[in-house]
Amino acid sequence: MQALEQIRQWPVRHAAAGVATAQGILATEGDDARVYGLASVTKPLVAYAVLIAVEEGAIELDQPAGPPGSTVRHLLAHTSGLAFDTNVILAEPGSKRIYSSSGFEVLAQFVTDQTGIPFPDYLREAVFEPLGMKSAVLAGSAGHAGRASLADMLAFAGELVNPALLTPETLAAATGVQFPGVNGVLPGFGSQRPNDWGLGFEIRDHKTPHWTGSANSPATYGHFGQSGTFLWVDPIIGVASVALTDENFGDWARAVWPTFSDAVIAEIGR
Repeated sequence: MQALEQIRQWPVRHAAAGVATAQGILATEGDDARVYGLASVTKPLVAYAVLIAVEEGAIELDQPAGPPGSTVRHLLAHTSGLAFDTNVILAEPGSKRIYSSSGFEVLAQFVTDQTGIPFPDYLREAVFEPLGMKSAVLAGSAGHAGRASLADMLAFAGELVNPALLTPETLAAATGVQFPGVNGVLPGFGSQRPNDWGLGFEIRDHKTPHWTGSANSPATYGHFGQSGTFLWVDPIIGVASVALTDENFGDWARAVWPTFSDAVIAEIGR
């Protein structure tokens, strides 16, 4: 795909990108075996393992977890009231969308406590191994310490487009709006009213500015990371895209990511 060639012009040392559909990987650019730090793109992977734990009956979405009054659902949807990187409580559960890496650390510990399995092992056994994500690993915080290659992340993207590890009903709930109408800050893009989020996945809706493209449908969901990484899925057209770099998110990404996404969608639509 010509659209993927744009990454050659990005102001980064290394980059890899790809596109997947329900039929498999459509195209890649760059070294698909090079392992990158995912930063917050770790969160959708962690969320997927948590949702598998729900389907297995190990935990429940509305089971109390985190601050008083909070549940697993609140933690996944960034409405537990926890601060970004501490266990300080800033709001009542369900009242604000406060993006929280510490909330995902709480989730990981909760799954460990309920299953008796260290969360990195649970994630590996529930998600990485079934999808053949051979280099993927959680090496620290469940909020931001994942590492994986493009090949790994495209395998995960393929799962999102055509789920096998979760039921379609669970995935639909995870990628639909949880706690609708809740406002908050989308990191890197300012206050959003509302700041729609699913269970571990950010939902594009009508947010502006945004890191996906103007051609992406409002139903697009995914995540981006401070390490210069992103994953989005547009379920309307059945396409997923992944980009991994080793340059921290900043103005460069705000400038090139939407253009990249628009080019991908335009080329697929030809």
